[in-house]
Amino acid sequence: MLSTSTMMSILVFLATGVLAFAVMVGMRAREAVRRRAARVGVEDDAPGGRRVLRSSGVRAAQKLIDYANKHYSSVENKDIKVLRQRLMRAGIYDPRGPAIFFLARIVAAIVLAGAAFLALPMLGFGGKASSWIMVATAALCGYLAPSFYLDRMINKKRLEHQSGFPDFMDLLVVCADAGLSMEAALDRVARELSDAFPSLAANIHMSNLEIRAGRTMTEALEHLAERLGLDEARSFATLIQQSDELGSSIGDALRVYSDDMRHKRLSRAEEKAYSLPAKLSIPMMVCIFPTLFIVILLPVIVRMATHNW
Repeated sequence: MLSTSTMMSILVFLATGVLAFAVMVGMRAREAVRRRAARVGVEDDAPGGRRVLRSSGVRAAQKLIDYANKHYSSVENKDIKVLRQRLMRAGIYDPRGPAIFFLARIVAAIVLAGAAFLALPMLGFGGKASSWIMVATAALCGYLAPSFYLDRMINKKRLEHQSGFPDFMDLLVVCADAGLSMEAALDRVARELSDAFPSLAANIHMSNLEIRAGRTMTEALEHLAERLGLDEARSFATLIQQSDELGSSIGDALRVYSDDMRHKRLSRAEEKAYSLPAKLSIPMMVCIFPTLFIVILLPVIVRMATHNW
């Protein structure tokens, strides 16, 4: 005969096993239902679930962006053209870019103004005239924040393009010496620069697509210069155009221009190196010199305070 404790242990073990098996079967059945629902495109959440709310929010934002894009796409004034050019130089090629930019301005202004309106009473500024000035200032900062962020992206892309343009010219010289045509050289150089300078490689690839679509080499390079926003790219487009019109050797022109680009890059590096001591003077005066004065004068001050000479 089995003892009472042994029987209880067996019953607990069997109950635990049955419960675990039931949970495992339920999870497998739910996973199978989820797979079938995903296969037919049916959501398995309730109508008020998080996924439905998220999808409805995404659809509402999409409708708002489409409405703003329809409004701004019909306007072709000077400001919209300048904004499109800035977006291209920042690496944003989405045709809905202007609409998203203006919506981001409005949303940022409303969010910052609302945050300031709610936070100022907690800080003791509620009900004062200055609080409304702070709320208006927060709204203005939110309205200008997307523009500042866009300028930062443009400067970042410009530095990348400026750093990679001499390498672009060197690879073009190598391709020209190897006997490749200008179109084939651009395609090859874009593939070679895709890892080191992806933005520059993407713009060169777009120039290749424009050439394949029927544009001339000069027009494609001019559009490349507009997208990059570099004086070197504009000079390169002018160089190719003059070489084509005058019938001179493109390889020799590219070699001379490549040497010039290399010297310019070296000059920029030397300029940064020469300006480094002047830039370090302020951190040294603020951080290093006070520490040295404290280390040198502290023993004297301690002895004067304790009269221990």
